[in-house]
Amino acid sequence: MEPSPCRLPELEAARPHMEARASCPAAAPLVERQFRVLVGVTGSVAALKLPLLVSRLLDIPGLEVAVVTTERAKHFYTPQDVPVTLYSDADEWEMWKRRSDPVLHIDLRKWADLMLVAPLDANTLGKVASGICDNLLTCVIRAWDRSKPLLFCPAMNTAMWEHPITAQQVGQLRAFGYVEIPCVAKKLVCGDQGLPVFLHDWTTLTEPCCFSLLAFAHAATFTGRTFFTWLTPTHASDVPGATSFGKPSLANPGWIR
Repeated sequence: MEPSPCRLPELEAARPHMEARASCPAAAPLVERQFRVLVGVTGSVAALKLPLLVSRLLDIPGLEVAVVTTERAKHFYTPQDVPVTLYSDADEWEMWKRRSDPVLHIDLRKWADLMLVAPLDANTLGKVASGICDNLLTCVIRAWDRSKPLLFCPAMNTAMWEHPITAQQVGQLRAFGYVEIPCVAKKLVCGDQGLPVFLHDWTTLTEPCCFSLLAFAHAATFTGRTFFTWLTPTHASDVPGATSFGKPSLANPGWIR
């Protein structure tokens, strides 16, 4: 038997005409509600790593993943390589025909427990910092429930990163309460050497996600889920800032800014 498509349950009735683009791993027991991670991907060459990032997130028991993509990001990956549901601008407009229809960016905002925007290109960084919401991804971010974690990973050419406005825009996102995952220096696709580039190791992104979910779940008194079973003391020691199982600490985690 093939696994069922990974769709947001509340959106199923509104999208009977749309085919599932991929399948999720076997579902967790129905008695457990999985942690829901919404990945946002933008038009940086670092979007090449989207299939790997999603695959590694799915390796963590108790996580359910969906992806929101910009149109430009589609240039860098093959949808068939992403083993979860992809949402794009066309889905937003195809779903809404009249007043009673669901609004996709609001439903996604309600569905997710955590949002990870990786990579965040210079264009979308500027939009989010300015409050512009002209596509599905930026609408989700503009409507985001700021009591939930939102992590972002900048990725752009060094010359763009070093422009004075970039620091202002990153600072504005931090002021919103969003968490920056710092980039690393390495050889860029264009041949330049420097910052910033997408984090080179999937663990560098999944660990902040785990820690943020742990902190969020602890604050929201979510207990007894598969995710906590996976976060044994051994795993928790790999999550920056997790001082003991089920008890996160924000004391100087190395990846946070």
